[in-house]
Amino acid sequence: MRLTRTLCAAAVLLAATAAGLTAPAAGVNPPKIPTVFLGDASVAGWGIAPVDPNGLLCVRAQENLPDVIEDQLADQAILLDITADVSCAGAALHHVWEEQELGGGGTAVPQKRALTKETKLVVVGLGAGTAGFGQVLKQCSQRLRGTEGSHLPDVPVDAGSPAAQCDAYFSKGAGADWLERRFAQTGKDLDKLFSEIGSESPSATTVLVGYPRLVPKDRKRCRTALPGGERPLADVPEAAWGFLDTKVQARLNSLMAAKAKEHKAHFVDLYATTGAATACDGSDRAVGGLLEPSGVTLLHQRLPWLLAADETGRDGNGDTVAQSIAAMYGHGPA
Repeated sequence: MRLTRTLCAAAVLLAATAAGLTAPAAGVNPPKIPTVFLGDASVAGWGIAPVDPNGLLCVRAQENLPDVIEDQLADQAILLDITADVSCAGAALHHVWEEQELGGGGTAVPQKRALTKETKLVVVGLGAGTAGFGQVLKQCSQRLRGTEGSHLPDVPVDAGSPAAQCDAYFSKGAGADWLERRFAQTGKDLDKLFSEIGSESPSATTVLVGYPRLVPKDRKRCRTALPGGERPLADVPEAAWGFLDTKVQARLNSLMAAKAKEHKAHFVDLYATTGAATACDGSDRAVGGLLEPSGVTLLHQRLPWLLAADETGRDGNGDTVAQSIAAMYGHGPA
């Protein structure tokens, strides 16, 4: 990857020279931007093989979202010095300032420890865990409540309420109240996230990355089985598909965008750009199906995608984030 980045930067400089533009002196590269990536599975690259042995318990892919962003920016002679990528599957917002318990008795230190006074760019992909997305999925899937859901450590909100009736459960009463509390906590934790970053890295620009869309506007597409035979949303009842899209994912996206604006951070709206490549788009999908086998095997067990971005999604999302960051630095459209 480093060789690729070097060649990309060289190509940009040669193109500028050929076009008659003033090129930097020989041997001079653009200054590197000290960068830290914080995040959950959406940044770590859950399900994408091979897994980085240094991030095994976090199921962090060797080539994940930060790698794609770094390479795409190098094409525009914007060079990142990634001092840390501490993204970890299962992380919630509070794991920026608190330890995260991992499988096998391990723990991950608070992600904010990767930040320094010298950090100039912080890219964050967090929020779904705090909003309780995993618990919502387990409330809506009987299969996830069994052994098939062992890799999703969350528990259903109310195991006594049938998974097939989850949309009704969340529409009123205890389920609706629970969801309101989760979103209220997510808002508070987003405020604290920006505060923590500001304290640790006062001169850094923060980029908050939203989540790609999982359920398309035309939800009938979710009835078609994936090439491997699994349904995109497994046994989540059709009545809950709209709820997952509008009441959970779109709402989280709006909250993240609003909080980023409030704290003068930059927001990358992946939800708005990924509606044609959701988990329900067959061979064109950029999101792995809920219980579709991924490319990663751990402890002799194949991990399911659990609606995480696959390699296509990683590349597309990384390109979108890179374009947005490039615009911040005056490259390309704003």
